[in-house]
Amino acid sequence: MHPAFSVVFLTTLIGAGQGLFLALFTVESYAAFGLLPAQSSDFYALGSVIAVILLVLGLFASFFHLGRPERAWRSATQWRTSWLSREVIVLPAFMGMTFLYGVAHWTGFNPVIATLPSGAPINLTAVLGVIGTVLAFALYVCTGMIYACLRFLREWHTPLTVINYTLLGSASGFSLAAALAVTEAPGVMPFLTGWALIITVLGLISRSASLIRNARLKPKSSLQTAIGIKHPKIVQKTMGMMGGAFNTREFFHGQTRTMLRSIKWLFLLTTFVIPLGLLSVGLSAGTGSPGGLLALAFVVQYFGLLAERWFFFAQANHPQNLYYQSVA
Repeated sequence: MHPAFSVVFLTTLIGAGQGLFLALFTVESYAAFGLLPAQSSDFYALGSVIAVILLVLGLFASFFHLGRPERAWRSATQWRTSWLSREVIVLPAFMGMTFLYGVAHWTGFNPVIATLPSGAPINLTAVLGVIGTVLAFALYVCTGMIYACLRFLREWHTPLTVINYTLLGSASGFSLAAALAVTEAPGVMPFLTGWALIITVLGLISRSASLIRNARLKPKSSLQTAIGIKHPKIVQKTMGMMGGAFNTREFFHGQTRTMLRSIKWLFLLTTFVIPLGLLSVGLSAGTGSPGGLLALAFVVQYFGLLAERWFFFAQANHPQNLYYQSVA
């Protein structure tokens, strides 16, 4: 498939925003049960602002993929059958919940809603955080299923697609939260860095599994099935046209196999190997770790995710390419 950079930026930006929100609420949840020191509301408010900015930037990038942006609202009308429509509904709902979560912390308006049998209070931000967490994971599922539900694109049609979207987005979000915690919440920086390491390792395992799976796929179609002729010897001499067309532009990336291999090793290095090294050094340094080191880990990982997402789209081999892209 031909990777659209608008979708590449959409999926990586909102994924990082979702992961950052999950990191914030994880810290608050642990602190509520005394497993982590309590943090100032400024940490949660600032983190929420950054998460909303990432989500807005991702939403803005998506409009460059639309032929008629003024009709974007219509994409939500098919929510019963379309994962894209569900994503269009869940994304603004999650953005709104993240915004309210940040406002509640910024204004200090955090009344007790209920009390657990153990006597632990349930604050407003806890309720908003739980709803936001459900929406965050729902958004990961919706985004991943847009591609995983396409049976004819076998590289995408696997549960690993949804798993990878969830783990890679969460890894970038926790890496960003760890960098933010250096100045805003030093006491939880090792906790967030440790989780960023764990999720990045899990992402490496799941993404490697998808690469191995896709490398072993064997095409179910042939030139015979592409044109509906069962003759055993068919040789294609031309694509059937003098110039390019929609089919040659939108369903094929146009790059060489060498380029694809280079992008694959580039994203493995920058999404996983280098960030793991930077996060490990940051964790070993404890609270004395320079913020620039963890910030660099996030930046490198995000650029790696751009390459990973480009490769994800380019690797999908549309069956129509048997006819339109092959020249004997």
